[in-house]
This record gives sequence, C-alpha cells and structure tokens, in this order.
Amino acid sequence: MSAWMWPTTADVGMRVFAPSFEQLLIDSGYGMQQYLLSEKGAMMTNQLPRHYGEWVLSFDSQTDRAIMFTTFLEEILYNAEVQNQWFLDGKISVTFETDAVVIHCVVTWVEARYIEREIEIKAVTRHQLCVEEVPSNAVISSQWETVPTFEGPGWYADVIFDI
Repeated sequence: MSAWMWPTTADVGMRVFAPSFEQLLIDSGYGMQQYLLSEKGAMMTNQLPRHYGEWVLSFDSQTDRAIMFTTFLEEILYNAEVQNQWFLDGKISVTFETDAVVIHCVVTWVEARYIEREIEIKAVTRHQLCVEEVPSNAVISSQWETVPTFEGPGWYADVIFDI
C-alpha cells in the first residue's frame, strides 16, 4: 500500500505517493476507503461479490490537478453513499483535450450497504491540499513519524478529510 494517514487537530490527513497521477488517484481512493472501514468491514470487502463499472469525470481544460484529485475522492464518497457502490480498485486514464480533461475510471466495487464503517468522512477539504509531481531524485520528507520519505520521480498528495 502507498497511502499513510497522519493526524491533524480535528480531522485526519493522508499522504499518498504513486508513480503516476492516475495511480495517485487510485491509491488515494483506496487509502480513504480503508480508513473508513471497521475491522469487520475490512473483512467483508473480501467476501462480497465484485461488480465493475465506469465513472467518468469531465473538467474544463484549465482545471488544476488538485481539483481533479479532490473531485475524484468526492465521487468515491458520493458513489458509496448514494449509488451503493463501495470503491475497491480501478484503472484510470486521463485524457487532456483542447477544451476539456476527462478522467475515465473502470472501477471495481461491492455493495456499500454491506460494509460496516467505523468513521464517516463529511468532506474532502482543500485545506493544506497539495498534489504535485516530484522530479527524479527530489526527496519529499515527512514531518510525521508514521509517514515515510519519498524520492521521485512520481507524484504525491496531502489531503485533509473532515470527519
């Protein structure tokens, strides 16, 4: 796994490292979902029938990747709460067109109503949000004991969840 939680005063933060922006989205979604689960809920995700679907998010061509990142995580929360689709994994492609950016995700999910949760995320915040590409040999250090240092190339994100 490449997602680690870090504490804040009233909420919870997460740092994610990945080799590509697409994988950063997937690992962030997975890390967020794992944080929400109770111990029983974590076991249930392996026992339920898997379903597959497509989620498509479209953005204006000028949209910053940090906004795409938070919107993708919000989409995961929405699908769990409204569409009964608990995100497990996915494969993403991002297409940059002249007037739009399209994130196409083929997702694996289970029925959310069967998943026991320990925590609820009310919102994906933009407070201290950071989504950045890390050049080769650049090092991203951590101020949190439980979060490792990362050396580029790749991508990293810091996000805070309102719980």
